[in-house]
Amino acid sequence: MPTEPPKPAGRRTRLTPEREGELYDAVLALLREVGYDALTMDAVAARTHSSKATLYRQWRGKPELVASALRHTKPVSLADIDTGTVRGDLRAMVCDADEERMERDAALMRGLQRAIHDHPDLNRALRELLIEPEIAGLEAMLRRAVDRGELAADNPALGLVAHMMFGAFMARPLVEDRPADGEYLARVIDAVILPALGV
Repeated sequence: MPTEPPKPAGRRTRLTPEREGELYDAVLALLREVGYDALTMDAVAARTHSSKATLYRQWRGKPELVASALRHTKPVSLADIDTGTVRGDLRAMVCDADEERMERDAALMRGLQRAIHDHPDLNRALRELLIEPEIAGLEAMLRRAVDRGELAADNPALGLVAHMMFGAFMARPLVEDRPADGEYLARVIDAVILPALGV
């Protein structure tokens, strides 16, 4: 009996949002259990009762799957934030997030630091699927504030807001041995970022 011809490269079978969420949850659970190096597509397929072919139709490989899982489980989407003020927008990024989830995600990102340095393909996938969209969303948020007249277009701090936010998120566990929760990040926004922006 003839076998079904392979589907063209790049063709994807549509997953339901619920099924996609289950896959991402399983990926992050495995990542926490075994780390990036020991995480395999076989293990994801077994954990989610999927075929490897299904996984590879949706994602090019492990780096893209991990980066997509991290992006999917972000507590806040910058595209959904538009409070009408730059202070409101920046605080909405951090104040409505679940504290326990933020702590778990921060620990996961710290655990990935070595893998990011050791695996250029993971570094590239994280930049393309997670970091660059976040920076683009933040830049759009700041452009709206410039258009409203809240911020000066030539303020050099505009190009450093992402650095300040990510830096605060990663630095507190190192400096204070405490997670960067919403209350702490709101203080950073009010005491550091907004003054730098001239607000």
